[in-house]
Amino acid sequence: MPQAKNAKEYIAEYRAALALNPECSMSHYNLAVALLGIKEYDEAENELQAAIDCSPNFAEAFVQLGGLCLQRGDLDGCLAHNKHATKVRAGFSEGYGNIGFVHLQMGNVDEAIKSLQKAIVYNSKFLQAYATLANAYLMKGLIKESIITNLKALKLEPSFAIAHNNLAIAYLENEEYDMAVKHCDKAIELGYKVAPEILKEIETHR
Repeated sequence: MPQAKNAKEYIAEYRAALALNPECSMSHYNLAVALLGIKEYDEAENELQAAIDCSPNFAEAFVQLGGLCLQRGDLDGCLAHNKHATKVRAGFSEGYGNIGFVHLQMGNVDEAIKSLQKAIVYNSKFLQAYATLANAYLMKGLIKESIITNLKALKLEPSFAIAHNNLAIAYLENEEYDMAVKHCDKAIELGYKVAPEILKEIETHR
């Protein structure tokens, strides 16, 4: 396919491709992603549904539908679509990562931990899953596990600001104040907006 210069050109190209082959699930999906890029959410949802109608095991399309539900504040819908994604594709780490995130939003910390652990088993480089799992451990009071998980994330990506912020909080909880200050400073250096109450507490331990 010729290189398109912008989203609208991509959309025109995918529409042309679908006119020739309306049963192509990938064209429906690519069109949906392009529509999401210009915030045409209703039309994108229709194209994602069309992609699934053409290819019922299209796990990525279910994840994108889950993302649209999340945007509307429909956590149950998001959970259902991501669960379906993991059923149609075994070991689909992105689906498990999203399930964990939604469970955490719902306050189901144990369920979140189980799903996020699966996400990392299936993709050991899934940075966002490490960060969310570290948060879940923190909420559960498992400070040591939270620290270990954040450090694994930083081993993959040393400039991952969220992990530095999470470590600052975990080390504060663990009364390891020098480490808390160090990671707080690093998070700020990387452009992360550390919560005012954390900054205030950090300042008392400099």
